[in-house]
Amino acid sequence: MKYQINKAVVIGSGTMGAALAAHLANAGVPVTLLDIVPKDAPAGDKAARNKIVNEGWDRCLKAKPANLMAADLKTLVKLGNLEDDFGVIAEADWVIEAIVENLKIKVDLMTRIDEIRKPTTIISTNTSGIPVKDIANGRSEGFKQHFLGTHFFNPPRYLKLLEIIPTADTSSDVVEFISHFGEYRLGKGVVLCKDTPNFIGNRMAFGTGAFGLDFIIKNGYTVDEVDALTGPLMGRPKTATFRLIDLVGLDVWDHVGRNLAPLIPHDTLGQKYLAAEKPNQLIATMIERKWLGNKTKVGFYKESRGADGKKEFYSLDLNTLEHVAPTKVRFDSVKAAKDVPELGDRLKVMLGADDKAATLVKALTYQSFQYASTLLPEIADSAKPIDDAVRWGFMHEAGPFETWDMLGVKETVERMNAEGYPAAEWVDAMLKNGCETFYQYKDGVKVGVYDVQKKNYVEIKVPAGMVLLSDFKRAKKVIHENAGASLYDIGDGVALVEFHTKMNALDDDIFEITSEALDRVEKDFDGLVIGNEADNFSAGANLFMVVVAAQQGMWDTLDGAIRKLQNMNMRMRYFPKPVVVAPAGLALGGGCEVTMHASRVVAASETYIGLVELGAGVIPAGAGTKEFMRRIVNPAMRTENAEVLPYLQRAFLQIGQAKVATSAEEARSMGILGPQDRIILNRDHLLTEAKREVLHMAAAGYRPPAPELIYAAGRDMYGAMKIGAWSFKEGKYITEYDSHIATKLAYIMAGGELTKPQWVSEQYILDLEREAFLSLCGEEKTQARMWSLLQTGKPLRN
Repeated sequence: MKYQINKAVVIGSGTMGAALAAHLANAGVPVTLLDIVPKDAPAGDKAARNKIVNEGWDRCLKAKPANLMAADLKTLVKLGNLEDDFGVIAEADWVIEAIVENLKIKVDLMTRIDEIRKPTTIISTNTSGIPVKDIANGRSEGFKQHFLGTHFFNPPRYLKLLEIIPTADTSSDVVEFISHFGEYRLGKGVVLCKDTPNFIGNRMAFGTGAFGLDFIIKNGYTVDEVDALTGPLMGRPKTATFRLIDLVGLDVWDHVGRNLAPLIPHDTLGQKYLAAEKPNQLIATMIERKWLGNKTKVGFYKESRGADGKKEFYSLDLNTLEHVAPTKVRFDSVKAAKDVPELGDRLKVMLGADDKAATLVKALTYQSFQYASTLLPEIADSAKPIDDAVRWGFMHEAGPFETWDMLGVKETVERMNAEGYPAAEWVDAMLKNGCETFYQYKDGVKVGVYDVQKKNYVEIKVPAGMVLLSDFKRAKKVIHENAGASLYDIGDGVALVEFHTKMNALDDDIFEITSEALDRVEKDFDGLVIGNEADNFSAGANLFMVVVAAQQGMWDTLDGAIRKLQNMNMRMRYFPKPVVVAPAGLALGGGCEVTMHASRVVAASETYIGLVELGAGVIPAGAGTKEFMRRIVNPAMRTENAEVLPYLQRAFLQIGQAKVATSAEEARSMGILGPQDRIILNRDHLLTEAKREVLHMAAAGYRPPAPELIYAAGRDMYGAMKIGAWSFKEGKYITEYDSHIATKLAYIMAGGELTKPQWVSEQYILDLEREAFLSLCGEEKTQARMWSLLQTGKPLRN
């Protein structure tokens, strides 16, 4: 391609601008963050002149959840101001503007940029409401060809949506390049938008959100009721409605809504609800009181402390405007629907009921369908961009048209008419044309989408070589499967193992399929991928099986299960052909141990990985303790006269504190991932890249590592670690039982009661792991910890 991004500049260090700089750093792009010079800042005083940008970046670094994937990445970000450091723009490949939503200020900035930009520099605006074409008005032809809107959703590290808005002058090469860079380098779900007010995501959000607030207030729903109904029950995140507004900020919510209204005079549905008196008065009053949500710690929710000192969140009484204690929300319809696994089936239960909860769900569901249909073809030609924007931008399980398909389009149109939410005319025309769904399906997979302009389905294109497990299931490429796992032939000489137990907990079914996979690959394939498309790679061992076996004294069964995990991992490590593990989401305990024994790891950037066994009252016994010793202690002890204790302490504390990496990048700094392992920001491409890695390694003549001895420090270091655990216990940092488990861990990491340091076999450490695990499983306090995790999801500090 003629474009590349080696240097970037972000202008504006507010919440979004600073977070954008951080995310560019996450992708490995050096970036300069610029902001204005404070009034009266003296020339030559760099600290005073950079005060605004320094404060913005400092807020970004302190934000929770973290904007950077690892603290070390901050070295990729430089800070400056728009007077002293403006010259960096002349060297930039991409300049992103994220300043105040004021057209004149933006146009003045673009004039300055146009004067010094190099011919290939791409300029984009992160505006959410100003027409993109207006910001480039009056600029040079070259500038206009390289200018477009890139509307990220906040926080950009976590929200997948990137709306790309070209103008009539934007070069198609620039659109193609930024779309590709956004998807493959920044990990975004890219939606191409028309240059219409608020584009797609926010147009939908505020058209439906304004309706929702009006309906909620008119019909007397409480904040607690609404958030109980409009979260996961409806396929939406736990932030639901009012928690989401608190998160966004009431001032931001109000600002976007007020800016949108005059831009869409033709949108009669949107205008009706954006102008509704009671919601606007409520928001205005809250802003006047500085109840702006999370940023001021009071909004629709207010943090409080209960009689026992525990944190509680009082919700706003929408009538009295006082914050009141939370109440339990109970409705018959919710009770009937809440345990129904599939979204469409769950909604059918709610839509078929007639209580107060069902009334709200009906109104929100049918109005969202109505409003989405009226926006076509104004903001998009088909349902797909709207559905993608809603899923990726607001973390909904499905977009409005996908959900409509689940419920049945024709039947739902009839219900919508009866409830007073008629769909746009083109929907009736589509049905009369013989197209009964918005998407065209083949074996349950979307292959086409109805185009309103063309009045027919158009193909949904999938990148060549994309690994989608649904495709392999449909093509009958499943070699073998059982209740816990499946083995696929994913083409080009590569096999894949998919776990599919609850939370992908490791059990005998997974061991069986993985063992068979290794047998088959040894004879018939060039390599193996272990990965899945679930939210989580693996939450570890099947804890229920472990605690039941322990309480029933099934020690041979438990011993056999641990041996299977150890043997599987060790076989993977020394396997003659490449085994690539592709974790994403949670990879805890045994899931972490599987990952650490791969020939190579291709990890999703949002992988939360670590050895957490101490929370369950045991130690890592699937070769995880051995592996930390090999990775952290061994390299140091190959240096003559090296002191072992600092390295042993590092490994001991990392396991003993059950540390979990908050990203794949942090996992690399912890030693869980190695320097040769790859990190993929776009989860959709994870399995595709894992397969590519297998093929690359096979083509390069992969050879497994030679068996390695483990440095065992002996009884003196065992004593030192025991003293450390005792000190933590005496300081009340850990419980007496924590100390007991830590002592078992120290015994393994020292190599037992060896009288002097020596190099021992891996099997020697594996036997110590297994012995300690079984011993701890026999203790009542360990069993109590396991039951606590199973029943509450929280560790018990007994």
